[in-house]
Amino acid sequence: MDAAISLDEAIDLTRTGDIWIFRGRTGADRAIQTLTNSPVNHVGMAIVVEDMPPLMWHAELGRSLPDLWSGTFQRGVQLHDLRDAVTVWAHRYGQRGWLRQLEPGVPKEMEDKALKTVARLDGTPFPSSAQLAWRWVRGRVPQVRPRWRLRGGKGPVTEAALETAYCAEVVAVTYEDMGLLPRGRQPNWYDPGRFWSGDDLELADGFTLSDEIEVDIPAD
Repeated sequence: MDAAISLDEAIDLTRTGDIWIFRGRTGADRAIQTLTNSPVNHVGMAIVVEDMPPLMWHAELGRSLPDLWSGTFQRGVQLHDLRDAVTVWAHRYGQRGWLRQLEPGVPKEMEDKALKTVARLDGTPFPSSAQLAWRWVRGRVPQVRPRWRLRGGKGPVTEAALETAYCAEVVAVTYEDMGLLPRGRQPNWYDPGRFWSGDDLELADGFTLSDEIEVDIPAD
């Protein structure tokens, strides 16, 4: 990993599509790290549009910050001020944070696709602990048929029909919609460890993610 940079430097550097990953020490954090065979347990994606402050697109059980898309405090899939989100994960949840930069920067049409995904998925509930564990297991078993059900309907299902979503699924679906990841995998194949540099995540031709850059998050 590269030498640590300050949170201010990281915020100045981050662009749409950059990955933010986190590592904690609680029992739940350790369980996720063990199950995914990686040192990380949470992942989010930066969205940086025009003159707006950098945003964090992710999913979490808590509702510590206002969701900037809906304007409410909610659990599940959320869009937060990036600085506030990183600070909450560091101070309230006891997490260390790293930045992985997407190279090259994405064009405006990819940013527009990311915002359409935000409009579609924002507010999607976070799965229960039992659902989360079962989905990690199912994500590693080849499936003959889709297991996602449409809200209030029947028939084939797509990523847009997710009834619940956790952090890695949100980032993966957004990457797919932007054209950065190939379609065809069930969203539950992705976990936070897929976005760690120790995994071999295959992005679209011409795009790569940097190694982790540790972010020094101030105590105050």
